[in-house]
Amino acid sequence: MKIKKGDKVKILAGKDKGKIGKVLQIFESSNRASIEGLNLLIKHMRPRKKGEKGQRIEFPAPMNLSNVILVCGGCDKPTRVGYKYIEVVKNEVKSKKKVRVCKKCQQVID
Repeated sequence: MKIKKGDKVKILAGKDKGKIGKVLQIFESSNRASIEGLNLLIKHMRPRKKGEKGQRIEFPAPMNLSNVILVCGGCDKPTRVGYKYIEVVKNEVKSKKKVRVCKKCQQVID
């Protein structure tokens, strides 16, 4: 998955096109993401108890990952995501770790 929870993304399509927000939740099975403060929907809640009033609740609805693009933290521009392996030394043992890389500035995103 090229986009993870906590990433900064820019919306490419829909009513919030061009806005930037933080990913709150990823739904891998349906290929969707919920973004903080964007793609808000209103849900009307009926009163449950006697004397209680009904409510309107705003919540960020999940949107398809094809409609968002990752914003690089280094160059602060929307970018595609690449992968590369870096060598990590832990307790004198060398191993390779797969990391995400910005295609524009070649900086590690993770």
